[in-house]
Amino acid sequence: MKTMTCNQLGGACDTKFTANTFEEIAEMSKKHGTEMFHKGDEAHLKAMGDMQQLMKSPEAMAAWFTNKRKEFEALSESE
Repeated sequence: MKTMTCNQLGGACDTKFTANTFEEIAEMSKKHGTEMFHKGDEAHLKAMGDMQQLMKSPEAMAAWFTNKRKEFEALSESE
C-alpha cells in the first residue's frame, strides 16, 4: 500500500489516499474531487480548472499522468 495526498495528485488539500495501485489511488482522488465539486469547495474548483486546462492537450495530460505514476511507484510502502 502506498499513500499520496490530494495535493500530490493535483488537488487542493492534504486528504490522504492509500492504495495498492496508481489506478486505485487515481480513482479515489477522482471521487474526492467529485465530492468537493458538489460541496462547491473553491480551492478544489480552482484545481479542477487547472486540470481541465491540462486536459486540452492530450500530450500534456499523458505526461502528467506518467509523472504521477512514477511518483507513486517511487513511494515506499505504507504501514
